[in-house]
Amino acid sequence: MEKIKQYLNYIALALIFLSLVSLRIWPYKKTIALVLGLLGVAALAAYIILNLSVLKQSFKRKSFIYSGNLIFIVILVLAILVLINYFFSRHHHRFDFTEAKLHSLSDQSIKVLKNLKDEVSAICFFREGNISQAKMENLLKIYNYHSKKIKYEFIDPDKNPGMVKRYDVTQDGTTIFESGDKESRITSSNEEDITNAIIKVSREKKKVLYFLEGHGEASIEESGERGYALAKEELEKLAYEVKKLTLALSDTFPQDCSLLVIPGAEKDLLPNELETIRNFINEGGRVFFMVDPETAPGLKSFLEEYGIQLEDDLIVDTVSRLMGGDYFMPIVSEYEYHQITSKFRYATFFPFARSVNVVEEKPEGISADILAKTSPNSWSERQLEETQVSFNKDKDKEGPISIAAVVTVEPKKEEKEEPKEEKETEEQKGEKKEARGEEELEKESKEEKIKAQEKDMKEKEAKEEKQTEEAEKIKQEGRLAVFGDSDFATNRYFNFSGNGNFFLNTVSWLTEEADLISIQPKTSSPRTIHMTATQGRMLFFVSLIILPLVVLVTGISIWVRRKSL
Repeated sequence: MEKIKQYLNYIALALIFLSLVSLRIWPYKKTIALVLGLLGVAALAAYIILNLSVLKQSFKRKSFIYSGNLIFIVILVLAILVLINYFFSRHHHRFDFTEAKLHSLSDQSIKVLKNLKDEVSAICFFREGNISQAKMENLLKIYNYHSKKIKYEFIDPDKNPGMVKRYDVTQDGTTIFESGDKESRITSSNEEDITNAIIKVSREKKKVLYFLEGHGEASIEESGERGYALAKEELEKLAYEVKKLTLALSDTFPQDCSLLVIPGAEKDLLPNELETIRNFINEGGRVFFMVDPETAPGLKSFLEEYGIQLEDDLIVDTVSRLMGGDYFMPIVSEYEYHQITSKFRYATFFPFARSVNVVEEKPEGISADILAKTSPNSWSERQLEETQVSFNKDKDKEGPISIAAVVTVEPKKEEKEEPKEEKETEEQKGEKKEARGEEELEKESKEEKIKAQEKDMKEKEAKEEKQTEEAEKIKQEGRLAVFGDSDFATNRYFNFSGNGNFFLNTVSWLTEEADLISIQPKTSSPRTIHMTATQGRMLFFVSLIILPLVVLVTGISIWVRRKSL
């Protein structure tokens, strides 16, 4: 009995510990955990009652006071650690030490997440054992880290047939993104597709892009090397709607046009087509000109109205020969500072291109900037009739040569014309003064004053209404992009280095979709070591035989020496 009385506290702690363990192992069997816990508490209470006199004496000892202080300090330290852990679990920061930032999102994805207005939920259907689930879960955690408006859940299709039927899921690894009444589905687990799906469901409405046809331009439906089917596909991934447009057959310009792309017109546009485009730009429209050498000469004079000068030349670049191309594929590796190129550091290739310059004296309300220039080893070849190409100091222009430019057109202010009625009435007044007497003039002047006052009141009201209308509807600025080549964005060259991204970045700037400025996908740099056969054998013997043998001999020698002492 005395032994039970002495060790009852340990029995109580053991029962409480078993209660917590059983609750952890069998969470659905709470009765066992509750019984063990109650027995432990009862045993602890019995120990205190039975040993009350002994405990009172021990409380007075210095050893107990020291032990109590130590326990209090330990509890305090543990509490501080728990609070710190809780704080960092709620407010944590991710660090990515990889060179290519493989475990971080691109700037494009982060911009999209920061601009989210509504919550986006991702429902991921992954079977147990699907190797892609871990990758998708890790990516969605990073998305949720940057924006709490991203919610996600994983569902096993085999265990939830009701959810599978509700969402009509037919493929393992399908992820459905929802926001409001919009939905987008993907079957991959990479950042590009996830970000594009979020863009699709978060955009209020699709912006419509028109590619001009009817002048020898390549088609967006053509899947051959010369077509723009790949560019169309990438634009649709960014939630754009891409259509074809033939201005010559259209009576009116489409009202839903966010951007007009003119991809390498071979023949001149008709005068009425140019006038339609001019009006579109003046009203705040956006146009992307891609003009090849020796094509559409009428565009040269048209673009001069906006401060852009197209040269009748061909850019030759000797650096492209070192990259495996010919002299007529200039390479751009350095860019002028602009929103399009602010974080763009990838080479672009422009096969068979002409130079695009900005005039010194730009028209009023026009601001133009150069985007890209070729290398210093290039030149502007202006002797196009020559069979052999060589640099001529007197006729050709030495590089670097500008190959792309952008233009901003300020909205024109409507000039207010004064009504001619007042001038006419003043002339009539002079005639009437000569023809009529003073009495009649006095009567008429009184009537005219009253009418003038009424007229002034109406004019003031009309001005106020006009001001409110102008305040409600402010014209946006027009934007143009002019590239001296159209082949760089075709199916053949779209995936060359940064060509596709440069094209998409330009479209995003023209349509004022800053968060869609594209970044090249991240790739890990190889970390391999190339060794000769001799170096490999030496590494094998040193690491696997010599070093372990040295450690073994050292250990044995120390053991023998200690044994002999």
